[in-house]
Amino acid sequence: MAAIDGEHLQPPSVLFEYAEDSTTAREPTGREAFRDLQLEQIVAAVTAGRAEYDLAPLFRAAASSPETVAYRHEVARDLETVAVARTVRDFAARMVSTRTGLRQARSLHHELQRQRWQLTAAATYCQAVAGLSAGLDASPLESRALLALRGYLRQHVDSAAFQGLNAEAVRLTADLERVRYQLHLKRSAVVVSRSADESDYSAEIDAVFARFRQGEARDYRIAVESSPEVNQLEGAILDRVARLHPETFDALRRFADRHRSFLDSGVTRFDREVQVYLSYFDHIRPLREAGLPFCYPAVGGSKALRATGTFDLALAAAAVAEGRDVVRNDFHLDGAERIFVVTGPNQGGKTTFARTFGQLHHLAALGLPVPGEQARLFLFDRLFTHFGREEDPEDLRGKLKDDLVRTRAILDRASSDSIVIMNEVFNSTTLRDATVIGRRVLTEIAARDLLCVFVTFIDELAAPDGVTVSLVSTVDPADPAIRTYRVVRAPADGRAYAAAIAAKYRLSYQDLRTRLTR
Repeated sequence: MAAIDGEHLQPPSVLFEYAEDSTTAREPTGREAFRDLQLEQIVAAVTAGRAEYDLAPLFRAAASSPETVAYRHEVARDLETVAVARTVRDFAARMVSTRTGLRQARSLHHELQRQRWQLTAAATYCQAVAGLSAGLDASPLESRALLALRGYLRQHVDSAAFQGLNAEAVRLTADLERVRYQLHLKRSAVVVSRSADESDYSAEIDAVFARFRQGEARDYRIAVESSPEVNQLEGAILDRVARLHPETFDALRRFADRHRSFLDSGVTRFDREVQVYLSYFDHIRPLREAGLPFCYPAVGGSKALRATGTFDLALAAAAVAEGRDVVRNDFHLDGAERIFVVTGPNQGGKTTFARTFGQLHHLAALGLPVPGEQARLFLFDRLFTHFGREEDPEDLRGKLKDDLVRTRAILDRASSDSIVIMNEVFNSTTLRDATVIGRRVLTEIAARDLLCVFVTFIDELAAPDGVTVSLVSTVDPADPAIRTYRVVRAPADGRAYAAAIAAKYRLSYQDLRTRLTR
């Protein structure tokens, strides 16, 4: 929120309620987990076209408390109202123009041209800030952050510095627009002189010859690429125009000298931080239009979790773009339940479920709407993933040892407030050894009271014990070869799936016996 410093409000943040929160922002989802959960892909899609804001670090910086999550939810809800969204987007567009103008000014070589671009940037900035302030004043805001920003902007716009900048920019822009001059071409010479206010006869000539017109003439003009940089001749003309209007161009030079830096830190901070919300809303808009639900989850310290109608955001974005259906799933943990052990046929949606679980918790920790009709999620301190990978021939320790080393590293760093997601690990050894190792890992996870999703091909690890919950990826009852990609609470029974496949292809015990006795 905005803080009072003497008589001045300190610039508020729309991501962090208190100033110290922004300096201690944490990245609870490690780089490996970010990649495994396809959060890298999601963030890349969300931030596409917004490179100038450097948003990726903000999509890693999660809230440190449920209060901060609630603070962000308030902002997001305000920004979902049409009036506020229009005001903020108009402001953001003007700020893009402001930065473009300043970059252009720095890149140009002609001094007068640099000064003119700087003036235009300053005028656009004043319009952006004044427009944002007026728009927020006229909007029914609910969030603490935007209410604080409204107060901050009122003070900023009313300040002598801003008023002076705006008045000078408006006056000088008008003066420059009144500058008129004439060019006389005499053989190899160009003579620049003041405009003599000669009449424009073009309209009169058009009227005289109108009766001879026989339809539209063919347009022989060609497009000529123009550069903002003036050439030598244009620069020489500009210099002579400045000499003809010394007061105006001296004022332009003084303006540029006085206002080399005019951007307010609070304004630029808001301009960047609000893009977290705007970019995310832009990304999920096509999904919402396709009928997929998003909700503001309840986020806190309870490990009783619930989500209904949820889905993998990365897969959903691709599916909607291609016109495909999106499969949604539900899950819940109650009481002492902490661990989902997910089994089922290959390519049945197990890994997608694991990714969905991780994505939901990271997005919830960012204070953003999450995929689903409703959700209650845990605010974790660290999120770890261990996804099975192909064996690296250059790694001499082997895949099993690598799995064990990585698992040990995760358990050593995890606390009781951490989330661990393990996907198809220990599959490079025998079934017996993998079962023993898996049980020991799950026992330690349970002892540490960790939330966990454990995807495995070993049915024996899914035995319910009050802490472990068995989830199974399902198949079409009429055709077991068809995956539904639905993951439901059910006892692990890979043998039943195998029997269904055998029956489909008439390879069951009874089918084989019938054939052999013919």
